[in-house]
Amino acid sequence: SLRSSNSPHRRRRQSFTAGLDVKAASQELFSDSDDDDDDNNNNNNRSAPDAARKAAHLRRHIASFQDCITAVERCEKPVIVAMHGFSLGLAIDLSSACDVRLCARDAKFAVKEVDIGLAADVGTLSRLPKIVGDFGWVKEVALTARMFGAEEAQRVGFVSRVFENKAEAVRGAVDLAALIASKSPVAVQGTKELLNWSRDHTVQDGLRYTAIWNSAAVQTKDVSAALLSGIQKRKPTFEKL
Repeated sequence: SLRSSNSPHRRRRQSFTAGLDVKAASQELFSDSDDDDDDNNNNNNRSAPDAARKAAHLRRHIASFQDCITAVERCEKPVIVAMHGFSLGLAIDLSSACDVRLCARDAKFAVKEVDIGLAADVGTLSRLPKIVGDFGWVKEVALTARMFGAEEAQRVGFVSRVFENKAEAVRGAVDLAALIASKSPVAVQGTKELLNWSRDHTVQDGLRYTAIWNSAAVQTKDVSAALLSGIQKRKPTFEKL
């Protein structure tokens, strides 16, 4: 699966995403009352909303937003993102949930949430440290909201490749997707699952989970098909999964 900005509007095409719609979010999250309060307190519209109910409403809203981003990570197929131009705030959340991140040389990144008075809450603070492996760098960019460019993103490991422009980045992503798609889907989907599991567990837990997973997966006929094609020096073909 490939993600890239493809807006028909010229200005929007210059960016992957500028992040959250602050006006819409503020209206949704910080209104004086929520729908539940309105239904249950029709005669008390002037009273302050109950803090516990307001917190429950906000928690459900945030959790729903988090689930939207996590759906990318949970996708069984590998997800590749090609970023360009301004890739701010939500762009970091979304791309951090992807499996492979590529970008154009003009890409400008920032974890912008502190500039609007928030801690990033839909994935960046949980995923970015595990991607780049430099906790100090993550704290710096998250606490300052400073911009960083494509070269720095590649240096710390946030993106794996940098291309000269958007068109080349998208073409590179498509080529990479085609290469992955030529492999056994059993092997590809299993590899993604095992990598994600191992990232969040101990080495021993990862080894045990891999053994259980592969006790079923190695029984696929894709193994013999791949080995035979190597001997016969031909490209293997695999059934869809």
